[in-house]
Amino acid sequence: MLIRENYLNKLIQSKDLNLIKVITGVRRSGKSTLLLEYKNYLLNQNIKEEDIIYMNFESAQWYDIKNYIDLYNYIKEKSKTKNKKYILLDEVQNVDSWEKAVNSLLVDINSDIYITGSNAYLLSSELTTLLAGRVLTIKIYPFSFKEFISEYPFQKDEDKYEKFDKYLRYGGMPMLVNMQDKEDLIINYLNDLKEVVLKKDVIARNNIKDIVFLDNLIKYMASNIGNLTTPNAIAEYMRKNGTTITNETVDSYLKMLENAYFIYRVPRFELKGKGLLKTQGKYYFVDNGLKNIIDGISHYDSGSSYENLIYIELLRRGYEVYIGQYNDIEIDFIAVKPNEKVYYQVSRSILDEKVEEREKRSLLAINDNYKKVILTMDHVKNKEIEGIEVINIIDFLLETTT
Repeated sequence: MLIRENYLNKLIQSKDLNLIKVITGVRRSGKSTLLLEYKNYLLNQNIKEEDIIYMNFESAQWYDIKNYIDLYNYIKEKSKTKNKKYILLDEVQNVDSWEKAVNSLLVDINSDIYITGSNAYLLSSELTTLLAGRVLTIKIYPFSFKEFISEYPFQKDEDKYEKFDKYLRYGGMPMLVNMQDKEDLIINYLNDLKEVVLKKDVIARNNIKDIVFLDNLIKYMASNIGNLTTPNAIAEYMRKNGTTITNETVDSYLKMLENAYFIYRVPRFELKGKGLLKTQGKYYFVDNGLKNIIDGISHYDSGSSYENLIYIELLRRGYEVYIGQYNDIEIDFIAVKPNEKVYYQVSRSILDEKVEEREKRSLLAINDNYKKVILTMDHVKNKEIEGIEVINIIDFLLETTT
């Protein structure tokens, strides 16, 4: 089993801080495994088993814990000694008003609390009000390409391009590494996972009635990766195709999908005016495999697939990501950290001079000294065009990051 050290180290560094550690991410991305890895770490640090309270609320073992009162009373009963209790609550959103219990436990017992959940309501609920400033969020994503190649059961003698092709096609959901490289099994799993996420984290949680429209919406989004759009534009398209739907309904459904970490909206940043634009944005899927299973697995090798993959990788590396706008010129991604900014263009190939000129023009239009990069599948090494770095996408994904 792969130990995801980057995420585990974040938990270790936050140990005993008087903060609720909230691990979020799409369903089946590895949150439960990470929590168990952290439990093992605590045991290895000589924390007694009886001082670790681990509860997975997707297990029938905890079906009797239905609300915050049940949860509070159970943990309080387990906390009679003065030793600090390490409370690990997996998929806690299944407990009604769970945030009230967590708030009380933080006050009433000597504890260090960790929770996971597959929906952004964890952070938009009363938790942030009750615990203002006392929440530390750790966002977890499907496997990176580096993690994927370290675990996936490739055939003998496959090179990095063949390995990348499978990553681009199937995505990085951790369970795939157990499927013996069998495409039928993988496709079945991705279909089932898509249905579970939609049914549990979108439809059931939001009491959605128009499931046909939801299905049409995610198909539309998967086929329009990387295109600027708005809820109004989507609603207009749907109406032209015979669906009676309001702009407000489209907007609410998109937010539901975002809250389930199924899709991500990327806002535009106007570089000239130095401000966020509230109108058009772009949407990307959390995982290329889930996107491909919706759009058609045969469409996996497309420009939008590379763009989707790079966007999630930038999030994985801890960047805030925006679409860049400079007059009539668009920059694929602006990746920002407190002391860093990088501009990225993503293109399957720039061997065509017109394509190279187009991608180069977008970056050269920006009149500042921040790093500018073109990511491409072309076989390049240490290439630079007028101060712009040109990096092979696979090499970019495999590079060492801090």
